[in-house]
Amino acid sequence: MKNKEEVVKEMQLVVEQMRLDDIEENPDSENEFFTCDACGSTKPLAGSVQYGNYRLCNDCVLYAEVGFELGQIKNIEELIDAMEDKRLEADCEFLRQEQKRMEN
Repeated sequence: MKNKEEVVKEMQLVVEQMRLDDIEENPDSENEFFTCDACGSTKPLAGSVQYGNYRLCNDCVLYAEVGFELGQIKNIEELIDAMEDKRLEADCEFLRQEQKRMEN
């Protein structure tokens, strides 16, 4: 059985290759953005993955795949729930930026 570090390194290579494959297939995907359902950040479409009703950015795909591989999560909803605080943080940051923009 692989240790945690080996799993993480292996998955980092896999998700980076997915991102590069997406860019090769559709160069625009690097400049097309969406809001990640896990972390709540605006991220490039390149390297993102649709899990059921959820689209995850390349960074969160890494979390998901490592979680699955290590048996830490059973389904994508568990990751979504675990990342709730991160989404709230992203929403608050967005609101702060909007407020600054409106004041200027």
